[in-house]
Amino acid sequence: MIRSKTPAMVNLYADNFILVGPYLSNDIEAELDRSQEKNDAIGKAVASLNKRGLIVHDAIWLITGRPRVLLIDITSVDKELEEIKYNLWSSLKVENKKGNPLIDQSIAFGYIVKELLTKIGNTKSTPPVIAHFHEWQASVPLLYKKKEKLPFKTIFTTHATILGRYLAYHSPHFYNHLPFFDIEKESNHFGIYTESLIERYSAKFADKMTTVSDITANESTFLLKKKADAILPNGLNIKRFDASHEFQNLHATYKDQINRFVMGYFFQSYPFDLDKTLYFFTSGRYEYRNKGFDITLEALEALNEKLKKDNTDITIVTFIVTRKDHHGIKSDVLESRALMEEIRKNCNAIHEQVGQRLFYASTTREDNRLPDLSEFVDDYWRLRYRRTIQTWKTSKKPSTVTHNLDDPINDEILNYLSNSSLDNGPDQKVKIVYHPEFINTTNPLFGLEYGDFVRGCHLGIFPSYYEPWGYTPLECMARGVPSITSDLSGFGDYISKNMPNHEDNGLFLVNRHGKTYKNAVGQLVKIMAKFIDQNRRERIMQRNKAENASVSFDWQNLIKYYDKVYHSLVKF
Repeated sequence: MIRSKTPAMVNLYADNFILVGPYLSNDIEAELDRSQEKNDAIGKAVASLNKRGLIVHDAIWLITGRPRVLLIDITSVDKELEEIKYNLWSSLKVENKKGNPLIDQSIAFGYIVKELLTKIGNTKSTPPVIAHFHEWQASVPLLYKKKEKLPFKTIFTTHATILGRYLAYHSPHFYNHLPFFDIEKESNHFGIYTESLIERYSAKFADKMTTVSDITANESTFLLKKKADAILPNGLNIKRFDASHEFQNLHATYKDQINRFVMGYFFQSYPFDLDKTLYFFTSGRYEYRNKGFDITLEALEALNEKLKKDNTDITIVTFIVTRKDHHGIKSDVLESRALMEEIRKNCNAIHEQVGQRLFYASTTREDNRLPDLSEFVDDYWRLRYRRTIQTWKTSKKPSTVTHNLDDPINDEILNYLSNSSLDNGPDQKVKIVYHPEFINTTNPLFGLEYGDFVRGCHLGIFPSYYEPWGYTPLECMARGVPSITSDLSGFGDYISKNMPNHEDNGLFLVNRHGKTYKNAVGQLVKIMAKFIDQNRRERIMQRNKAENASVSFDWQNLIKYYDKVYHSLVKF
């Protein structure tokens, strides 16, 4: 989010836009440019703090827009941390009884940021300072407003309340019960009392309290006891995804790489027609219920039965991409891929040999008939070809999961698959590939960046139960890939209110608000079935419309919401 938003912010505010964050590792040095030492008010404030022993790194971040960054070394207050924590406790009862490292780090970070902003804000030569804090981990400076008059204006944005995440996961009637939760009791129950308290104080003390969606604004009214002053929807730097109208060619290129994975994963057991195969996927943090993995799996099972009943020749391969603890890729998965690569090399060698000999024969034969090509293959390659294929082929069904999970017995996704018809049998129309690791180019199974993997798929499925915004369907949209989301996600709620023709643009909505679980599953099945019924030309047109509609979510268009809030605090 920060990387994608920065170019639009720099374009609007130039040198007045500065990022502040923690300096956690020397590894970041490769992304920093320290060559431009500045002696302005901010540079002097940084030097003053460094002289006190509060270490702040002032540099240029080498990303698009080249923003100035002030990185806080939180270890520089280690000796003072207990005193800092005591002062917060004595004034606001904010304590860290269990010594939670994240809370300690947030308090250390917050103290140095407060000192830095105070030093800058008190400099008469600087323009008015607005400090925009995102999430409770960064918002500790707001807690000092009870005792100190801070010389800067403040905004707090919660992207999702910490208590809301826990409650949504554990309460089947979260949205109906929102007005009635006992915040103190529930925070203690989940062991997040201090984190929740910091978040509530931040919302209370900020000059402006904001969220990323109407969904989160409603949640904040009850769980933070503060109504949002403004909504700041999330966007993307759409130019970053611009494919210069070659989205269909890119789709074909990356689909071909996914085809190779699918061949290695399934074809050793049985083949199916790749020209009549659609690739669906869902991805995100492993939050089985919140991310909608539960209704996705149930809907896929129902879809599988429908496709079998209809006797369709279409195959659906669905990828479930998330992160779960594991100890490596399954050996048979790696072995199958290696053997298929060996088959490919054998075929290339045979192809080269046959090609050379056919060319020679075409110039020496008396007739112009095509000879028996198998005559051109040496016995060595015939034997090697047969042995490799024989070794590769198996009667076992392909596994539904690619990795060895650390705790497979308690894995909710795997448990559902084990007790359903989604077993990757040859008669199942819906195949499952549960990949408990996020996809990147170093992954030996795909060798693709996540964004390229998305481009190669046909449909993204994200029917979340709890999703304050939801970047995954927006990322699909930017890459010309249709997707399904829900009206309980911030993004889904936004498009339902601001994009009446969203289905024409490849954005499908499961209406979960006020609906039963069974009803939501039924809606999802119908949407997927309708998508499958489209022909290739209709899908291409839909991909084109999705990519075109993504411009609405470019930061250059959405940054106006930020600018409006900033101008309500000070005049630039």
